[in-house]
Amino acid sequence: MATEQQSFSHSEGESAQFEAGGLRSYFEYRDLGVAEATNGNVVAHVIRAREGHNATGQWHVHDCSFQFYYVLKGWVRFEYEGHGVHTARPGDCVVQPAGIRHREIEHSEDLELIEIVSPANFVTRADEDTA
Repeated sequence: MATEQQSFSHSEGESAQFEAGGLRSYFEYRDLGVAEATNGNVVAHVIRAREGHNATGQWHVHDCSFQFYYVLKGWVRFEYEGHGVHTARPGDCVVQPAGIRHREIEHSEDLELIEIVSPANFVTRADEDTA
């Protein structure tokens, strides 16, 4: 199996910075350096809830080949087309199959999770049709 060159990366927690302005306005994102280290093959970040911001409940689809999240703190409730509503809590791991239609319903104020997606520059498309 041929693999592209990867580089070493060490993202230190003590100097970590979260930034708003990512995919969702109600979250803050901490980049873990994986996209750069994998030449854009994979992105990994810590996502946490922004104080005073709530989920919009918008149905959407990610154009990606792999998406995974692991809840560190708090909880998050999603609805997945064909699979219903699921609440993920600390220690829960969710693999969202490529292209699955879903929406976040709500999350706790202390939500924090790790998300890994391939490729790093995936596209998200809104889908307002009812499930």
